[in-house]
Amino acid sequence: MFVYRLQSSILLEINDKTSAKTTLGKWSIGLIIAFFLLLATGIFVVTVLGQTGGNTIFDNPSISVPMLGAGASAIAAAFTGIVSVWRQKERAILVFVPIIIGFLVLWFVLGEILVPH
Repeated sequence: MFVYRLQSSILLEINDKTSAKTTLGKWSIGLIIAFFLLLATGIFVVTVLGQTGGNTIFDNPSISVPMLGAGASAIAAAFTGIVSVWRQKERAILVFVPIIIGFLVLWFVLGEILVPH
C-alpha cells in the first residue's frame, strides 16, 4: 500500500512537470507536432514519390507547401511557447522543447535568407 502511494505520487509529480497547463502551452505542443508531420510529408514527397525541385521555391508546390508549412509551424510554436512561459508562467518541460526546436528552425531560415549560397 505504501509503495503504491509513493509510486503514484511520484508519477503525479512527474506528470505535473511535463504536461502543459495553459492553452498557449498546449498550442505550442500541437504546433510542434504539426511541424514534424509536415516535415515527414515533405520528406515522403521527395524520397518516395521522387519529386524534384526547380529553380524557385514554388516550381513544385507538392514539396514547397508542406516544407513552408513545417517551418512556419515550428516558428509559431516557438513564439507561442515563449508567450506561454513569459505571460502565463508555464513551466512544463514539453513547452520548452518547441521553443528550442522553433528557434533552431528560425536560425536556419534566417541563415538561408541573410547568407544566400
